[in-house]
Formats: sequence, structure tokens, C-alpha cells
Amino acid sequence: MASKELLLGDEALAQGALDAGLSGVYAYPGTPSTEITEYIQGHPLTAQRGIHSTWSANEKTAVEEALGMSFAGKRSMVCMKHVGMNVAADAFVNSAMTGANGGMIVVAADDPSMHSSQNEQDSRFYGKFALVPIFEPSSQQEAYDMAADAFEMSERHRIPVLLRLTTRMAHSRAVVETGERRAENPLAYPENTRQWVLMPGNSRVRYKTLIEEYKQFEAEAAGSRYNRYTDGADKSMGIIACGIAYNYLMENFPDGCPYPVLKVSQYPLPTALVRRMASECRSILVIEEGQPMVEETVRGVLPTPIEIKGRLSGELPRTGELTPDCVREAVGLPAHPAHAASEVTVPRPPALCQGCGHRDMYKTLTDVVHEYENAKVFSDIGCYTLGWLAPFHAIDTVLDMGASITMAKGAADAGQHPAVAVIGDSTFTHSGMTGLLDAVNAKAAITVIISDNLTTGMTGGQDSAGTGRLEQICAGLGVEPEHIRVVVPLPKNHEEMRRIIREEIEYKGVSVIIPRRECIQTAKRHNAKK
Repeated sequence: MASKELLLGDEALAQGALDAGLSGVYAYPGTPSTEITEYIQGHPLTAQRGIHSTWSANEKTAVEEALGMSFAGKRSMVCMKHVGMNVAADAFVNSAMTGANGGMIVVAADDPSMHSSQNEQDSRFYGKFALVPIFEPSSQQEAYDMAADAFEMSERHRIPVLLRLTTRMAHSRAVVETGERRAENPLAYPENTRQWVLMPGNSRVRYKTLIEEYKQFEAEAAGSRYNRYTDGADKSMGIIACGIAYNYLMENFPDGCPYPVLKVSQYPLPTALVRRMASECRSILVIEEGQPMVEETVRGVLPTPIEIKGRLSGELPRTGELTPDCVREAVGLPAHPAHAASEVTVPRPPALCQGCGHRDMYKTLTDVVHEYENAKVFSDIGCYTLGWLAPFHAIDTVLDMGASITMAKGAADAGQHPAVAVIGDSTFTHSGMTGLLDAVNAKAAITVIISDNLTTGMTGGQDSAGTGRLEQICAGLGVEPEHIRVVVPLPKNHEEMRRIIREEIEYKGVSVIIPRRECIQTAKRHNAKK
């Protein structure tokens, strides 16, 4: 039954997927995408229908699991943040070659301005690279509506669909009108099973088909209800506004924009509409969140020279999030009066929680490594990344999920000693296990600290895939049992921890130390429930 609800963009998309007959969501938590899966996990329909909503070990396994559900004819969705697309890339790009059977949506939540990320890459390039259709909502209502349309397009063309959100869309609220609820798909298997076996001979045939189908995607984008050309009296400039950037534009023109505007929320880019704008306007301003993908494309598709403005030309900032104010200046409107200094919120740097086990681990670790002339500590992505900040200044590198162990191993190969890796329990099972296997096979002289807080703490306390099994995993990968040491990171145990860390640093092989204490935040919640 139709209703109106106040929803985050993440929640609107989740509700749209549920109402469109979702059978399974596969995800690894990562801001700003986490709330999509959490909303589905907590929804009554999930329990009622038995919709799969368990967290996956990482983004690659999530895509593969969702593709398996699609193979069986059911509708599936994958959710991750933008850097998760790097982890999922192998499976995602190849899923365009296998195609889909049941509808499959891959959600990438990008993080311009890097609020909680190590880069601000633009996931639209992955869609273009893989030759799949892309949806980019400009409002929470569109996020809801696009779920059903993306599933239907996926099933119509037998192709996965990429749906891109950005931080402001994911984490802002608006009233969303929901629709009727659709039943789940029945089990049904692909008619053409050949393309699901990516042997070179099969893939060559499939790739030619995919290239031809991409022309159909372009035709559908040109006629999509999400892409709209609105004429304007002032032809001195035409404006292409993509996704949430369309909202930023219209906030500055509450009575209507005087320039022709092409709103783009479905890709491939509707080039016929771009050419129409170029034929009518003296210049084009491209407003898009993220990297200048459309701006670069426009420069390549226009048959005649025309001034094109945007992030590359300097009218809009090359990095960071767009805002209504910077868009206002780009379209030539006077800037709003500056806020007084007292009105500006002072940034508050993040810090490890008081009582966090990572604090006790770092205090002890720094005590020990300072005893060595040139110790190096390689860390990873998680709450414990904050160990780089005061008062600890405990780590030397952070690259990506799982890189602590492999970087420590590479440094040890170069002669570095001590080489210590610090990784969390969830990150270890996400992408640290293969690095540990490399280290074991090479008999690398590294000390790995798996700081186990029994949860995925950085994103709010989701389940961690390796909880209760870390020792067995390490032993199974070949770490000698006597060099798998478990400690409780508390002040009273600091001397014992110092001794153990010293012993394992001096061991000329792979050792694993597991400081284990529940995250202080999840412990509070568990105690409150009791």
C-alpha cells in the first residue's frame, strides 16, 4: 500500500528494492553505504520473506554471491562504498560479460570530499568501463523509484545495473512516496548458459553482443524519465546537471532556471540531447559530483567547437563536494554574504573512544617499538587507523583494506626489522588472509597484530566474518600454533603484552598476536539489552 515516509537516500533505495521484490542484499559495511543493508536487515518484510541480508566477507564475495542469486532468477542487490568497487572490480566487470538473469543492482556510494575515505574516486567510470547502464538519483524519491526501474532494466537487457549515490544523497532525508509491493521472482535459470562460462571463445561472442546492446542503453537513456531537457530563454549558456548537482542548481533558481538545462540521472550520457544543447547555446557548463566524467565525454562527442566549462576549466572546484554556493558562482550569480566566523562549526578531529581496546594495544606497542632503532608499523583501514593521531603516533602507513600485512612482508623482504602489521579482525577476514598466506609461504620475519574488537567497529558495529575463528584461520594458513598469541588489552596486562610483543618481534618468522576485547560501543549496547 502506498504511503509517505521520511527517509535517508540510503533508506529510500533500500525500501525501493524491498518493494520491487528483492530476494537478497549482499554488502560489506562502508560509509556512506552502510545504512542500506542495515535498513533491510531491520525491515519486517526481511524476516517475513526470509530475504538474505547477512554481511559478506568483502565486496568481491558480495558481487559473486549476488550474481549467483541472479543466476537462479531472483532479484539481488550489492552495496558498497566507492573504494569497495576496487575490491569488487574483477567480479563486477566480468558480471557484464556473464550478464544477469534475475535483476541485479550494484550500489556504489561515493564519498566526495573524503569524509571517511582515502580517496574520492568516481564510480561512474566503473560503469562506463564495464559497459553497463548507470543510474544516479537526484533526489530520495528518485532513489526509491530507480530501484524498481533498475531491476526491470536489468532483467530486460539481462545485464547488471550500477546505481551511484554520493554522501549528501545517501545521508540526507526527504519525504518519499512509496508504491505497491511486488512479489519475489520464482526460481528460473538462464536460457543462454554459454555466456555464463567465460572461456575466451564464449567471451568473444558475448563481448560483441554487449557492444551492440550498449547502443540500446544509450537509446533508453535518451528517452528516460530521469533525463530531462528543459528549455530556457537565455542561450548564452546551457547547463548539464548530473544527479544531486541538479538540486544544487535549482536551489539557486527557485523561480526556474533562465538557461536550457539537461538533467542527467541515467547513463550512458544522452548524447543527442547534448548535441541539441550545443547547437542552441554559446557555451555549456557541466555540473557533476565527483570527477569530470561527463565534462570529458562532452568534449569528445560534440561535432563543432564550443566552450565547455566545469571542473576542468576551473568554474567549479576540481576536488571535493559541490555545494549550492559554488554552483551559484559558476552560473554567474553573486555570492551569498559570508557567514561570520562564530557561525562556522569548528571541526572536531576523530579519536579512539575512551576505554577502547585499541588504545591499550597501541600504548603497549609504541612502548616496545621505541626500544628499536628503526621499527616500522604498517597499519590498515579501521577504527585503529586513528592510531596515527595524537597521542599515539603509532603507525607509519595506511593504504587500503588488507595492505598492512603485505606491506610489512614487502618491507621485511627488503631487510626491514622489526616489521609490524596492525590489522583489525574484520579487515583481516576482508582481505588480510591472503597476505598472511604469502608471508607464511615466504617465512617472512613479520609480527602481525590482529586487534580484535569482535565487530566491524568503524561503521557502527556490524557482524565481523571471523569472530571466534581468528586463531583457527591463522593456524589453517600455516602460522605455527606456538606463535599465535592471544592477550587481553587492559592496563593491568601491559607488562605481559610488552613481553609477548618483544618475544614475537625477535622470532625470525611469521607470528600473530591477537589482543581481544569487545568494542566499548557494542559492549554498552549489549549491556543495555541485558
